[in-house]
Amino acid sequence: MKTNLLIDNREVPASNGATFQRRNPIDDQVVTEAAAATVDDALKAIQSASAAFPAWAALGPTARRDVLENTARLLLARIDELIEPMMQETGAAQPWIRFNVKIASGMLREAAAITTQIKGEVIPTDKPGAMTITLRRPIGVILSIVPWNAPIILAVRSFATALACGNTVVMKAASPSPGTQFNLARIMRDAGLPPGVLNYISNAPADTPKIAEAMIAHPAVRRVNITGSTAAGRSVAEIAGRHLKPVLLELGGKAPILVLEDAEVDNAVRACAFGAYIHQGQVCMSTERAVVDHKIADVFAERLAAHAKTISTGDPRKSDAPLGALIGKADAVRVKGLIDDAVGKGARLLAGGDVDGALMTATVLDHVKPNMRIYYEESFGPVVCVVRVGGVDEAVRVANDTEYGLSSAIFTRDVKKALAIAQRLDFGCCHINGPTVHDEPQMPLGGMKASGYGRFGGQPGIAEFTELQCITIEDPAQHYPI
Repeated sequence: MKTNLLIDNREVPASNGATFQRRNPIDDQVVTEAAAATVDDALKAIQSASAAFPAWAALGPTARRDVLENTARLLLARIDELIEPMMQETGAAQPWIRFNVKIASGMLREAAAITTQIKGEVIPTDKPGAMTITLRRPIGVILSIVPWNAPIILAVRSFATALACGNTVVMKAASPSPGTQFNLARIMRDAGLPPGVLNYISNAPADTPKIAEAMIAHPAVRRVNITGSTAAGRSVAEIAGRHLKPVLLELGGKAPILVLEDAEVDNAVRACAFGAYIHQGQVCMSTERAVVDHKIADVFAERLAAHAKTISTGDPRKSDAPLGALIGKADAVRVKGLIDDAVGKGARLLAGGDVDGALMTATVLDHVKPNMRIYYEESFGPVVCVVRVGGVDEAVRVANDTEYGLSSAIFTRDVKKALAIAQRLDFGCCHINGPTVHDEPQMPLGGMKASGYGRFGGQPGIAEFTELQCITIEDPAQHYPI
């Protein structure tokens, strides 16, 4: 597959003709020959979005809603254009790909619905004859830096609310998924987005630092959002800070599921397995730690291991196994290294741990302790670490014993107790009697600590993609003290 840049609704090669290759993570075969944008190409995309902004911002909410609803319909209708490239580029299994498209379509419908919900307010004033109002207005050009692990969901999330609020967007693709995200951008264009409203660029991995810095520095770019690693988020935030540009960051995670002594073990096991193994654990909300009361830890670990052994792994091009490939062979080696380190320091390997190239089996590690690297490091692989604790207070302490703070879960029969515990957990999301992997278009999603700041989705998402302006209307004949 050959892909171009998409600027002003036109598919164009890089200005110098450069390309880069994306290879299948399983067999290393070239699957995408993608345009490798230069800095000048990236700046042209920003200039195009800047030129398109006034007309798109002035468009009425119903007109923007109609376009966004059409994008949602067309995305579902053209799902076949996304399955093959996403499978080939990222090693994803078909259920994950179809889930991506379904959720992304819902995000576009939700964005369409909020076009009439961007509201201000009247604020009481002590000044006689005066009125104070606030307005939420579009910002301008938004730079969206998107990841590869959920390349449709997270790309759409990066621009849907922004477009609904009247902004224009330049989407910078992830280098492991250029074909997937190029096809997504084409679908958005074909659904009726005017030229320049959503531009798309891809670049060679080695060029990312200079292209990202040039784009963030451009005066027309008013906000930046990135979903990615904590390291990447720190780099983007540092650059944006120098230019005083707000950033919305959704970064790494080390999500815990707290399984209290009164939990229904089988339900907790099923939720833990789903949260840990969906898309091979390559989800920012993946369940990386099962923090289990010692009174039920033996039975929980035994049942989780038995469940993990029933989950098959395979090449998604040849198999309908629920687990596909990790994003690269090097990633499998890295995760295996974390497992070996833990076993060498006393952890028990109850299931999995097998690696075949980029394929890895569903893994359960028991008796994980703080002296093991995997206790703190984000594995981003199909591994659950069982950490045994004695009671609620220790469970909360262990759950919070991480630099990350994105998603968490609690399993207990006592919902009132769970609500109190949830407020002690330093995570942007907490799911009571549900998995850590849970995201809906109308829900605000974001993290604390090294998982980032700001929120995608819902009413908080509107605040991220609009400027708040205060306006007073006063008596021109008012008295002045001097």
